[in-house]
Amino acid sequence: MPSAKVLELNKAKVAALKEKIDAAVAGVLVDYKGITVEDDTKLRKELREAGVEYCVAKNTLIRRAIEGTALEAMDDVLNGTTAIATSKEDYVVAAKILSKFADGHDNFTVKAGFLDGEVISLAKVDELAKLPSKEQLLATVVFAFQAPMASFARAIQAIIDKGGETAEEAPAEEAAPAAEEAPAAEETPAE
Repeated sequence: MPSAKVLELNKAKVAALKEKIDAAVAGVLVDYKGITVEDDTKLRKELREAGVEYCVAKNTLIRRAIEGTALEAMDDVLNGTTAIATSKEDYVVAAKILSKFADGHDNFTVKAGFLDGEVISLAKVDELAKLPSKEQLLATVVFAFQAPMASFARAIQAIIDKGGETAEEAPAEEAAPAAEEAPAAEETPAE
C-alpha cells in the first residue's frame, strides 16, 4: 500500500492535471512510445513556443482527473504510454503540431482529442490539424479588411499622378466640343 506521502503527491498531481484540462479549450492525447529523446525535446520546444502545455502522465492519474466529466469517454484509450497536450486559447495548434509529428514518426500516434470539454473523434482531430492556425486566420481577416482600403488609396494616387484632373475639373476647351456636338445630334431629322 502506498505511503501517505505518495498518496498526497498523487492527489496534487491529479488536481494539477484536472485544472490544466478544465482550463483548456482543446487537448490531444498521444502515445509517445518509441520516440527518441532528441525528437521529444524538439516536439516539446515546438509545443511550448506555440503556447501548448505538454506532459507525460500516468493513465490512472488522467482517469482520476477526468472522472465525472464528459471527458470520461476517453477512458478506453488510456492504456500504454500517454502524454497530454492542452491549449488554453488556440483550438487547432496542439492537433496541428502533434498530427504533423505523428505523420513523421511511426511509433508516435494520436489517441484522442477534446474541444471545450467534449471528446472528439480521431477524424475530428485530423480535421483540426488541417485548419489554418489562429495567426493565419487573423492575417486573412486583416487582408480582407485592408484590400478595399488599398484599392481606394491606389485610385487616389492615380488621380494625383494624372495631375489631379477629374471629369469635373477638365479644361473648358475640352468640354466645349462635347457640348457643341450634343445639340447637332438632336437637330437631325428622324427618318
